[in-house]
Amino acid sequence: MSTGALPTGTPLPSAFQGYSSERVTGSCCADNLLRHIDSNGRELCRDGCPLAATIMDGKARESSVFLHHALGHRVPVSVRTSPVRDDAGAIIGAVEIFCDNSNSLQILHEFEQLKRDAYLDPLTTVGNRRYGEMTLESRIFELKTHDIPVGVLFIDIDHFKHFNDQYGHKTGDDVLVMVAKSISYSLRKMDVVARWGGEEFIVILPGASTVVVKSVAERIRVLIEHSFIMVGDDKLSVTVSIGATMSRSDDTGASIVSRADTRMYLSKSRGRNRVTDESDG
Repeated sequence: MSTGALPTGTPLPSAFQGYSSERVTGSCCADNLLRHIDSNGRELCRDGCPLAATIMDGKARESSVFLHHALGHRVPVSVRTSPVRDDAGAIIGAVEIFCDNSNSLQILHEFEQLKRDAYLDPLTTVGNRRYGEMTLESRIFELKTHDIPVGVLFIDIDHFKHFNDQYGHKTGDDVLVMVAKSISYSLRKMDVVARWGGEEFIVILPGASTVVVKSVAERIRVLIEHSFIMVGDDKLSVTVSIGATMSRSDDTGASIVSRADTRMYLSKSRGRNRVTDESDG
């Protein structure tokens, strides 16, 4: 059996549209027809043909490749190869099965889009409240089962309603994005930020100590205080009030957020643009 050849009478799957049966029957893939490439652009007919490899070592294979369509574009295809043996067990050829993979890739793309829609805040592109709640529940589970602590920050933009009323919602949205990005760039790799609602954000700090929580919170406060957007000739900036807390053994997601929220209001009452944690009462 010729490697890469399509036997006479083989019906062409939808991935091969553009070529007639007469055009491909008896031809090799390398004859400027289907010409597999992998995701790196390597032409498998010349280097790495799965069918040839299966004939050589007798191992079945499955891989994702891209075939050349008659109209010029590439079509994603799943390829499975299996050895053909005689009665004595010697390899006398191999079978290669092509399966159109474009629908699967489309479904995967749509699934990823759904995940983004479900868990990301569309304006700021940080996590949304649902994502924040799910992350908190996971961290509380780690606290209960492995005694891994977690810190939580509750962040509220100071005087944001007044800012919105004065400069308009478009400028307000720009400030929300600025604040979200300033928070994101202040965090460690394992930390999570989520927009809790309106001008409120929470930050989840897994495995953090009291010192780390206070340090991250203060870094966030300072970076936001020194960030600004330009509206015409006006340089606009905001500050935030932050409440910080560490987990307790009996915490739930709701209880730890409530405690951080309470401390955030203490920051408000004490003049805003500050961090309040356990050491501050």
